[in-house]
Amino acid sequence: MTDDLRTRLRALDDHGLSPRTGWTRTHWEVLADHLLLAVRPFATARHGGIALPGTPGGYGPRIDAQEGFARTFLAAAFRVAGEHGRDPLDLMGWYAQGLDAATDPGSPEAWLRLEDDLQTKVEAASVALGLHLTRPWLWDRLDAGVRERVVDYLRDGVRTFYPPINWLWFRVVTQEFLHAVGALDDLAQLRADVATLDGFYRADGWYSDGPERSFDHYAGWAMHLYPQVWTEMAAGRPEADAFADVSRDRLARFLDDAVRLVGADGAPLVQGRSLVYRFATAAPFWLGARAGVGSPGLLRRAASGTVRYFVDQGAVGADGLLSIGWFGPWRPMAQSYSGPGSPYWASKGLLGLVLPADHPVWTAVEEPLPVEQADQGFVVAAPGWQVSATRADGIVRVVNHGTDHSHPGSGLSDPPLYARLGYSTSTWPVVAGASLHQPLDQSVVLLDATGAPSHRTGIEAASVCLLDDVPATRDAAGPCTSLGRSRWQAHWVDPDPGRPDHGFGRPDVAGVPRGGPHLEVVTLLRGEWEVRLVRVLGPVPDHVVSLRVGGWPVTGERVDVGTPTAAERRVASPTAVVDAQRGRRLVSSLHPLEGWRDGGVVRLDDVTPLDGSTWVPWLGSGDAPEPGRWYVAAVRLGVTPVTQALPRVTVSGTRARVRWPDGHADETRI
Repeated sequence: MTDDLRTRLRALDDHGLSPRTGWTRTHWEVLADHLLLAVRPFATARHGGIALPGTPGGYGPRIDAQEGFARTFLAAAFRVAGEHGRDPLDLMGWYAQGLDAATDPGSPEAWLRLEDDLQTKVEAASVALGLHLTRPWLWDRLDAGVRERVVDYLRDGVRTFYPPINWLWFRVVTQEFLHAVGALDDLAQLRADVATLDGFYRADGWYSDGPERSFDHYAGWAMHLYPQVWTEMAAGRPEADAFADVSRDRLARFLDDAVRLVGADGAPLVQGRSLVYRFATAAPFWLGARAGVGSPGLLRRAASGTVRYFVDQGAVGADGLLSIGWFGPWRPMAQSYSGPGSPYWASKGLLGLVLPADHPVWTAVEEPLPVEQADQGFVVAAPGWQVSATRADGIVRVVNHGTDHSHPGSGLSDPPLYARLGYSTSTWPVVAGASLHQPLDQSVVLLDATGAPSHRTGIEAASVCLLDDVPATRDAAGPCTSLGRSRWQAHWVDPDPGRPDHGFGRPDVAGVPRGGPHLEVVTLLRGEWEVRLVRVLGPVPDHVVSLRVGGWPVTGERVDVGTPTAAERRVASPTAVVDAQRGRRLVSSLHPLEGWRDGGVVRLDDVTPLDGSTWVPWLGSGDAPEPGRWYVAAVRLGVTPVTQALPRVTVSGTRARVRWPDGHADETRI
């Protein structure tokens, strides 16, 4: 069925309207219908649940079936709303039967109540949103008794505990729907939730998902999606209309960055939790089109590129289902709550189907992504990211100085999808196996006498900016150098694997963190190159035996490698890998420029959802590092071996000068 789907979609390609992806609205319709029909054989007798095959999630099979209903219902709602009620698959009738069964307390298909289980609150919001979008064709046609039961179901638990993160939007949307159908008058809780959520806004269009430094794709598919939905639902109330203007401006600014974080192959940045939702990352691009911000042809290019990236790689399985995984199934991506229905929050990425066929986002000629037009160098201040995107290989790279899903001085273990120094659209961090909680890839660590690496979560100071006199939040034409720095207390922790992972890739810590000296990292990023300067601040305790840095992790079949020695200070240490799943060559290299005495390449198996072994280059100080000394390395991710000169770095006092391989020179205070 996977090959049949891809063949059908390829036959529809229109490279006149969509010169980059070939995709039009028809492709999206075919994909949505394919996904919706594929789940029907797994529905319960009266459609109150969709019990997809696979390992049950942490909340049990009843929640899994409820999740399967609610998340696919979102896709069905988008499909019918965009057709103004045209419904040849009888999607509304099919899901109406499910609502009848699921809200009947005497039915074996009855849903768990909102007050009984946290996860029900998430799914209730999807139901409320779907009912809002399809009100003339579903809600208004429901039997009065069914409407009463739906209201009773949504209302009973809406004032119970909701975690103070993006989940508060679930309560806002649910309460607003109840208000719209005359079932809720008191909006005090709703207004308080909106105020709390507004407090998560940081800068330049970016929200944190909660009070910690939690920056990821939830910024787009939750923190921007639901404000747009809520202000539409509540249109006419002064507080909603005022917030609509604010949220629209924030979305416009966010999209400036979001379109530049998409790789030329459509790949999203591999960073943050809940990546099993896959092309949900397309949601903010459709939001922009719906809100009238951004260029329609560019927004469709970003969205279509993202969904095609997954479809072409087989993310829709032979059975027509979305699995827990990235391309194919890969169970280690499951989080404590992940069930077989969880991946269907990818439905959020189908939001564009709400927009009718004559909307400009469907009729405009597709435009190239920023990375397809020129090299991009910019920073995203709120999460503390330096970003470099290179046209030659289509890769977007991020050096991370400010995101760790924590707060200063917390002393927790490093979540691999938040606290690494680097993320890209072409590589996966180590997210499984024995090395999961032993930072190696894209890390700076101290090693103790047992060989255990330190952690950095709890970053105490961070900053990013652009050099070359370019404003820090705006793009520059062609390559541009960015500067980042962060400081933290190195610490050792013992993660407790028995504790649940709630999506951060970091179990709770067992015992008290053992503190060490502070580490400081300064990075200069330009094109495919990063210059990384590292030093230890303060005395080095006896139990610290070495300083180590790790480079980009590349997954696939290793084709060649060279390891530096003390006598080969200027020689590259490339790790060249052919990514079997995408047929491209990636080269990760780490070059010793100052202070390093040993290095090598580590091979790890089954630690990412990509096929093949994962290879990570590293450099070490050889013995205990000297306090205050700058250790300097050049880090590179590209698609060709290093055939040009390396960056040349001179450190003098408080200043560093870098001569880049392209001939450009930067001098900055470090």
